[in-house]
Amino acid sequence: MSAPISTPTLHRVPALDAVRVIGSVAVVGHHVGFATGVNTSGGDWAGWLSRLDAGVAVFFVLSGFLLFRPWVHAKATGKAAPDPARYLWRRAMRILPAYWVAVVVCLFVLPRNADVTNADWIRHLTFTQIYEAGNLKHGLSQTWSLATEVVFYLLLPVFATFLMSGRHRSGRPWTIVGVSVLITAAWVGLIAGGVLTPTPHTMWLPAYALWFGAGMLLAAVHVGLRDGRMPRWGFLDAMAAAPLACWAAAVAVFAISTTPVGGPNGLEEPTAGEFAAKLVLYTLLAVLIVVPLAFGPETRTKLALGGGTVKWLGAVSYGLFLWHPFVIESIYWVTGRPEFSGSFLWTFVITLGGGLVLAAVCYYLIESPCQRFSQRWPRTPRPGSTESQSRTAQASAVS
Repeated sequence: MSAPISTPTLHRVPALDAVRVIGSVAVVGHHVGFATGVNTSGGDWAGWLSRLDAGVAVFFVLSGFLLFRPWVHAKATGKAAPDPARYLWRRAMRILPAYWVAVVVCLFVLPRNADVTNADWIRHLTFTQIYEAGNLKHGLSQTWSLATEVVFYLLLPVFATFLMSGRHRSGRPWTIVGVSVLITAAWVGLIAGGVLTPTPHTMWLPAYALWFGAGMLLAAVHVGLRDGRMPRWGFLDAMAAAPLACWAAAVAVFAISTTPVGGPNGLEEPTAGEFAAKLVLYTLLAVLIVVPLAFGPETRTKLALGGGTVKWLGAVSYGLFLWHPFVIESIYWVTGRPEFSGSFLWTFVITLGGGLVLAAVCYYLIESPCQRFSQRWPRTPRPGSTESQSRTAQASAVS
């Protein structure tokens, strides 16, 4: 007789708050580097700062992991899958109210948006600003990644239904790998062949299927290891037991990305090959950051990174993502400083500090109340159901 398979509870992974912090601070540094001209200066730090856009990859991998995991867990434990309508409602309440407030403030307040049109309003309020070149308004340039992630949110129930169909209980990890690689490779191939232009098509979802797929793969393996179905993937738990080695490897991968293999540091369009190299390197980087915190046993490192200040910073990370470009724009507006000038260090400190203040206001006045409301309506999940268990795990997987 075979040994019974355990049915682990789907629980929140507090240490992953540190991943949100890493991603959001990296994005801030990347944008400050451009604003101050450091990224395009050719100086010693230009390559490092310009590659901090890897924070987007970290967020996309994290979203794939957190949002797909409840579907895999439901299948593995024989419970009902998450209700797509409720899932989409909660996603909407998590991102839309705060995002819409940021859009309204940036388009109304920033002087450089004085020429905003009705079409600009419609595009930014509906996440369609990335489907033509040149439509990202000042203070909202970072929203391209959120617009891309929203498409993933909408399509995930379809992906999950396919991957968890039939008798498969493990999320079909090799199917996830194959499909995500195929989609991204085909998209990059179309760009290389001149069928698609780099702008705006390097902002669309197919370009980043590899990043979301990596997160979904980790989710499938995470559940599979917990219930004993995927022992061959045990090396991920072993990797997680050596977090410093993983993070040192992540730094090494990041260093490689700062070389010319990753393309230009400035606003010039990369070649298809350079874009592909960045996608692969950033995937590996994000995985090496996430694995030590998501896999393996509970350690002192995880406990330290899952509470206190890190927990709070993780909670307000979405607001920091939304508001830091507004702070950068305001600095240059108030001081009259020429674009692409100024001290990187002081601009970064002011942007991070001001961004955190606005993020905290946004979290306590908008995000947190909306999240509480989303849990009470349209209905309350039954105690012990998969939806009830995964309520916290799904709460804040955003870019």
